[in-house]
Amino acid sequence: MKKHILVIPGDGIGPEVTTWGKAVLKQIGASFGHEFSFDEALMGHAAIEATGSPLPDETLDKARKSDAILFGAVGHAKYDNDPSAKVRPEQGLLKIRKELGLYANLRPIMLFDELLQASSIKPEILQGTDILFFRELTGDVYFGEKIRSEDRNTASDLMIYHRYEVERIAHKAYQAAQQRSKRLCSVDKANVLESSRLWRETVQEISKLYPDVQTEHMFIDNAAMQLIKNPKQFDVVLTANLFGDILTDEASQIAGSMGMLASASVGESTGFYEPIHGSAHDIAGQNKANPLASILSVALILEIGFGLAEEAKAVVAVVDRALKEGYRTGDIADAATDTNKILGTAEMGALVLGYLQNNQTAN
Repeated sequence: MKKHILVIPGDGIGPEVTTWGKAVLKQIGASFGHEFSFDEALMGHAAIEATGSPLPDETLDKARKSDAILFGAVGHAKYDNDPSAKVRPEQGLLKIRKELGLYANLRPIMLFDELLQASSIKPEILQGTDILFFRELTGDVYFGEKIRSEDRNTASDLMIYHRYEVERIAHKAYQAAQQRSKRLCSVDKANVLESSRLWRETVQEISKLYPDVQTEHMFIDNAAMQLIKNPKQFDVVLTANLFGDILTDEASQIAGSMGMLASASVGESTGFYEPIHGSAHDIAGQNKANPLASILSVALILEIGFGLAEEAKAVVAVVDRALKEGYRTGDIADAATDTNKILGTAEMGALVLGYLQNNQTAN
């Protein structure tokens, strides 16, 4: 198989973690006889500094010509402390999602048993959890009209959805549910928001096309509580952009750390794969970031983007092996962790890569 992958390292710890995601992709290509070629491009703060734009035209052009995009993170404290900034790193991320039609964000909450103690939640509550979130990605308050009054004392963000936006992601979520446990929970705030009433109405209509899937509707506030109280009750979760952003960050505590969670943003063409964590400038350049979410994003590229299930399993297996042998980065270490096995970004990346190199399973 020949595939071309665009790597967009982005800001902060993005370059550190994507280095290892790319290295794992290269090794999978070598081990399984695939030809993976690579290019790089700028986005976010790095792009603003170099070009004045958070998403240069060159990056967008390269993105459209690629078979998959491996992304790091965007963001910088400079903008967090200046709400009035007109050009912001996150604008690049929102624009590329819109331009590529990436309307469905898949966030699997993959729980490794070895990390049960890394979470702040009791292990007996967590064990056995396996959730796949479908977060709608191109609507909601992120893209609705934004208004600030002339006196700067009043502001509004339009929460807007069109029926077709809900329909297309609902179909993807139901199709995934059919391949899993045939259970889907749609999360909204239909008791208050008109956009959520449209959401629920549309999901109810789509559900009739998937009679084999059990559908449950839950308000966002209850869902946030239930996710901590009893996460095993969920299988496929379908929700809007804002609610999905919040719930999946909350769910990172189930997996032990944001540094363990990968995601895939897909539409009808090139997919966009990334860790769910941010740019973490407070630890950038210090060899402290967890590269495993970027490496697990590679597993999603292989499985979802390229249809290479065996190769994807090989990536997950070496991550699992590293954890089983007691190796941790600082964010997932606990009091019981052997201090000699607490690794930096480069050491953890090299360990996982070494496992792949020493256990080649090419056909």
